[in-house]
Amino acid sequence: MKILHIDHIGIAVKSNQASKSFWSDILGLPYDGEETVEEQKVKTAFFPVDKSEVELLESTDQDGPVSKFIEKRGQGVHHIAFRVENLEGALAELKDKGVRLIDETPRIGAGGARIAFIHPKATGGILVELCER
Repeated sequence: MKILHIDHIGIAVKSNQASKSFWSDILGLPYDGEETVEEQKVKTAFFPVDKSEVELLESTDQDGPVSKFIEKRGQGVHHIAFRVENLEGALAELKDKGVRLIDETPRIGAGGARIAFIHPKATGGILVELCER
């Protein structure tokens, strides 16, 4: 598996709008817009930093994964995403190594990226996303 760089860091927040001012006004990161990803029950907001991004995640459903995350752990870092050269190849390699996956096949995420998540039980408690753009 070839990891190219950190693609983004996902941060669970109660409100993208309320959190946006810190990232753009205080830190000066450019705001790159919002997108709703219905399948994941989340509204995202992006703040590019060089080749990476900060991705705010606001739940669109009280039963959604981000809402449950905030309920259990509070607002904060939700996941780290690595951009890979070949997502199918990366998943096959992880499966061969016996790594537990949430997604065994890629799905479409925010920005049209192809994504797949590694289960936190395989990573010491960190939700890891692999993505290919």
